[in-house]
Amino acid sequence: MDYKIIVDSCGELTDEMKKSGIYETASLSMQIDGVTIVDDETFDQKDVLRRIAASAECPRSSCPSPEKYMELYAGSEKRIYVVTLSSELSGSYNSAQLGKKLYEEEYGDKEIHVFNSRSASVGETLIALKVQECESRGMTFEQVVSATESYIDGQHTYFVLENLDTLRKNGRLTGIKSIVASALNIKPVLGSTPQGTICQLGQARGIKRALVRMTDCIARETENPEKKILGISHCNCYERAKEVERILLEKFQVKASFIVDTAGISTMYANDGGVIVVI
Repeated sequence: MDYKIIVDSCGELTDEMKKSGIYETASLSMQIDGVTIVDDETFDQKDVLRRIAASAECPRSSCPSPEKYMELYAGSEKRIYVVTLSSELSGSYNSAQLGKKLYEEEYGDKEIHVFNSRSASVGETLIALKVQECESRGMTFEQVVSATESYIDGQHTYFVLENLDTLRKNGRLTGIKSIVASALNIKPVLGSTPQGTICQLGQARGIKRALVRMTDCIARETENPEKKILGISHCNCYERAKEVERILLEKFQVKASFIVDTAGISTMYANDGGVIVVI
């Protein structure tokens, strides 16, 4: 293979992507009550959710080191594309960029591009699939980068979570007004800004109404859906994700759609019952 796509582990890979031989994962790690859990093929979602629920402390995450990224850049591939979660939410993007600099200082120039997804989870998945699509069409390295950056500009991320504690305690909800969710069962509809931060798009009483509010928002804001892939990730709530997909596909047609389980870092932040939609 002439190229490789590296996705940090906040992004989920479908079974087909894993089998393709094109993708590699740059694993982040989680710290829960002094225990370090690597977000790789050993990740156990049920165990992590149990640990988070039982812990009085806020779980935290660590991004891959520049040296780890540097190792991933080695190999016979002529072109390497890297997709990281939003630089506003993690140091993964900066670490990947520094890893590129270290690699080039030691081994010389190589065609490596790091994409700041300005998203997370299944948003990274869709960006990686866009890179693969461009490569399969025979585009040059520069054309792939340009087309994928344009795709990122037009991508939108939406999510509804049962529990905002991890996001709030880790400072990922900066600028969003505190919501008294426990007493009134208010669930905010959240999304990404063009810069890759989190914003509130609406709210509703109860998770079902919040999900409907989210689908209304997606249908209203999505342009040319027939040309796009709809990606949905869920944390331990497949039927809920399937219902969101059903509602959206009744509202508009898409090129394709898929549902994936959240990987480790996405599980930590989405928490039990969270649904993330990207288109």
